[in-house]
Amino acid sequence: MSDMKKSSTAKKNSQEIEKLVKELTDALQRERADSTNIRRQHETQLAKSQRMSTVKVVRALLPGLDNLDRSLKHVPKDLADNPYVKGVKSVVDQFEKCLTDLGVQRIKTIGEEFNPELHEAVQMDETGSGSREIIFEELQPGYILDDEEVIRPAMVNVRLEK
Repeated sequence: MSDMKKSSTAKKNSQEIEKLVKELTDALQRERADSTNIRRQHETQLAKSQRMSTVKVVRALLPGLDNLDRSLKHVPKDLADNPYVKGVKSVVDQFEKCLTDLGVQRIKTIGEEFNPELHEAVQMDETGSGSREIIFEELQPGYILDDEEVIRPAMVNVRLEK
């Protein structure tokens, strides 16, 4: 075989190898991108699932917390320093700390402007004057997760103010 033919064949083989390397490199890059996308999608779905679980558990616990709060509001003055009452208050404080640690916050109400995304108006006091709907009474606290997802709106009474 002549040197020219060998050189031509070697050049052709080299080009085929370069083409194959490029195709394989492109395929590898696509696979890596697909793998990264799948990992991100999995992480997003996992975070969403954890968030949904948190909301579900908090919604289940809120009625118990509400009842504890209501019982503390009706403690007779002569029993305010009773160790039992202090213990119940301590349990409520633990609940609230746990909620805070989970990213759950109580929705601000009294003195705030009514926001239908955060508050549920039970009654509107028509005797006020003005154009702003201001909350003057909280009937049931509301809770929000990470300042974006309402777990339960606050039930409030509203009046018009300037």
